[in-house]
Amino acid sequence: MNKLVFFLGPAGAGKTTLAKAIASGRKVPFFDMDILLRPAADAIMTLHGLDPADRDSAEYKRLCRNLGYRITMDAALDNIGLNVDAFVVGPFTQEAANPDWISSELSRIGRSLKDVEVKVVLVELANEELYRTRIHDRQSPLDEWKFQHWDEFRKSFGNRNVKWPLPSSNVKVIDNSNPDITKTVATVEHFIYG
Repeated sequence: MNKLVFFLGPAGAGKTTLAKAIASGRKVPFFDMDILLRPAADAIMTLHGLDPADRDSAEYKRLCRNLGYRITMDAALDNIGLNVDAFVVGPFTQEAANPDWISSELSRIGRSLKDVEVKVVLVELANEELYRTRIHDRQSPLDEWKFQHWDEFRKSFGNRNVKWPLPSSNVKVIDNSNPDITKTVATVEHFIYG
């Protein structure tokens, strides 16, 4: 049974770093919504006279959000259909809150939770200041909105959960606060592969 593993969490938590570290060692396809959507989002935002580096405003969400999730899931599901494991990275906030979402996605390729092992890694940090520091340190123009609207953005740091009908053993909360991610990577890899 192949695995579809989601790395979910707010910006700055390190979900991409963790997923890449494990994917590179295991040679697993890695699908990051930010990377897959970037060319289309830049073009769409520019065509609408908006900042192409914006990834957080209401305008971005209205124009690009759903497209990003569709592109990402289509790529991941294509690999699942080939019986290949797939790692998916993104916030997936609305999707995780919908109990029917994962089954609906798998049904697009004639699969179900009975024949694909879905696991979720919920990545978080110990405190708000650590989010701020990590987001600042990555020096990405895509983060300017976050700093300009910090009070709104910080709401994304709250506890996350997944409403999908998965066994509790298939969902793991990971505190990724330690700057040396070696142990965290080992913990997550063990969670995924045993």
